Amino acid sequence: MSSDPLLTDDVRSKIMSDPSVLLEDQDVMRALVAANESAQGSNIVDLRGIAMERLEARLDRLEDTHRNVIAAAYENLAGTNQIHRAILRMMDATKFEPFLKELRGDVADILRVDAVRLVLESVTPEADPAVSKLSDVLSVVEPGFVRDYITHGRQITARQVTLRQVKSDDTAIFGDKTDYIRSEACLQLDLGEGRLPGMLIFGAEDPHQFTPQQGTDLLTFFAGVFERSLRRWLS
Repeated sequence: MSSDPLLTDDVRSKIMSDPSVLLEDQDVMRALVAANESAQGSNIVDLRGIAMERLEARLDRLEDTHRNVIAAAYENLAGTNQIHRAILRMMDATKFEPFLKELRGDVADILRVDAVRLVLESVTPEADPAVSKLSDVLSVVEPGFVRDYITHGRQITARQVTLRQVKSDDTAIFGDKTDYIRSEACLQLDLGEGRLPGMLIFGAEDPHQFTPQQGTDLLTFFAGVFERSLRRWLS
């Protein structure tokens, strides 16, 4: 035996007084298991050790899943609060013009988007002085534009919320901001019986802010509130 043993009486007494500390140290336990396997030789299969390795791997996966679920829950909660704040700010307006201006102001800031555009279809889309005053947020277009824009002219169903990445030549709806918009959220609006549809579009510089893989529940809720508010103003 060595005259200077690693396991001194002091260390040994600490381990004996609280062995759970040793068991909870994963690195130490791996080293002990490896030493035990080495001492057994290559001709012995330690089934218990194999089972422990599999359980440890499963525990690691469960911990990763747990962390991902918690992160997703926090992200969803933050997104919900964001939508609620934007809706409350939008509903503060008492006149139509401030209502629209809030879209490109505080509402856009709360939702962290770089551009907002409200598109309304009309059988007479000619320039109107009232529309011209709001040209930085409002566009009046010909019937059928909304569906064609959302579907890119294809014969498919236009969903209420469409999230996608775009290139600078994919859209001309954002005016001078078109060159740097790289993703968009298109919210189709039902403005009531006897009225042509509309569309609210959020544009972002970040190409990953709006992608088809993302959920649309919160934006669907926002679109529902917005279209009901817009019906009130249009009536």
